[in-house]
Amino acid sequence: MKKTILAMSAAALLMTGCGGSEAEAPAPKKAIAPAEHAEAAHHEKHWNYEENGPAHWDEFSKTCGTGHTQSPINIIPGKSVEMNHQYDLSMHEDVHTSASVIDNGHSIKVTPKTGGEITLHGEKFKLLQFHFHGKSEHTVDGKRYDMVVHMVHQNPKTKQLAVVAVFFKEGKADPILDKVINNVGGEIEVDPQDLLPKDTAHYYHYIGSLTTPPCSENVQWYLLKEPVEASKEQIEAFRKYYVDNERPVQELYDRHVESN
Repeated sequence: MKKTILAMSAAALLMTGCGGSEAEAPAPKKAIAPAEHAEAAHHEKHWNYEENGPAHWDEFSKTCGTGHTQSPINIIPGKSVEMNHQYDLSMHEDVHTSASVIDNGHSIKVTPKTGGEITLHGEKFKLLQFHFHGKSEHTVDGKRYDMVVHMVHQNPKTKQLAVVAVFFKEGKADPILDKVINNVGGEIEVDPQDLLPKDTAHYYHYIGSLTTPPCSENVQWYLLKEPVEASKEQIEAFRKYYVDNERPVQELYDRHVESN
């Protein structure tokens, strides 16, 4: 079941100014019934994956339409270049913590109280949250994986973002997915490292953007090559929430995809 966005950016909030000239006395304020509030909210325009989908996201942020380092992209392994080792990824996600699980209107999002971290070029990036897409947003040789989790990290000093993508393919059940899907709106105990494949040393890397408005750029993307498994039932459970919450692939332009 696809859902529209429930939350708005501050720039899209309804403005409630005076309607006449300064010389006119202000009209008495009318109490607005709850039903009228609901009707007004219904007519607010929000980005989503349906009528206000990716083709219209430039109406919410120009960067979504004009940016030249946008994500996701199609990865062509045969055209990747050797990894620039100053951007090698070192992962330290083994932290046992409690976490909130919410349906934020466009994905199932998990926010740990204490996040792990990754290290890039000697700089630490803290795990802020991870969220799921019913199909992978990035493609590899034009193929989408059955699901993906995006682990969003931020450098506390520079505020730059780095996202680690873990692909899922259909196979055996993953215990962490049951915890997440069975506790939407609640809390779970989780170790983010449990989301990772055994092999975290091989990945694709490139500089891209957020895959939702405002589509901010200068995001370091790492896509782990080894997928993990999720059962057919787990994939279907996530897709009852979101099956098409993926942005179409974007132009690569003059960027290079690195690989190791």
